[in-house]
Amino acid sequence: MLLRHAKSAWPDVPDQDRPLAKRGRRDAPVIGRWLRDHGYLPDVVVCSAARRTRQTWKLVAPELGGSPSVTFEPRAYAASALTLLYLVRELPGTYPAALLIGHNPGLADLAASLTEPLAGNDAPPSPGLRFPTAAVAVLEFPGDWPDLAPGQARLLDFVTPADL
Repeated sequence: MLLRHAKSAWPDVPDQDRPLAKRGRRDAPVIGRWLRDHGYLPDVVVCSAARRTRQTWKLVAPELGGSPSVTFEPRAYAASALTLLYLVRELPGTYPAALLIGHNPGLADLAASLTEPLAGNDAPPSPGLRFPTAAVAVLEFPGDWPDLAPGQARLLDFVTPADL
């Protein structure tokens, strides 16, 4: 599962320290409930260490139930799709379902690259996902985390707060 942080405010603070806006504080629990209601429950969470992503997780978590292992990962802040892919590849195989909470454009680029058909494949190219704040994409792929590569995942679900 790939979740972009909820809507943030723009106070005069360093980017990593930006908090959630009122809308973000409202949208994050809604997305958490949607994940729970659709059976998308993570066993492990990798969350950017930025304030707005940590706050998003804090509001999503109670809606999910359970207690997944959580890592607040500095490398996920402003990360490229490739860096995010490396973070996912580091996950232990004991976790079948993972939630990555991060930022654009890296998160949207990761979703696009994972679902893009490989060159030479007759499948049509994926349309790309518009990834507004608090949007979540649910992907599945065969194999273990270290083997995840571009073009191997299938988009199962995608939702934004505006859809709910």
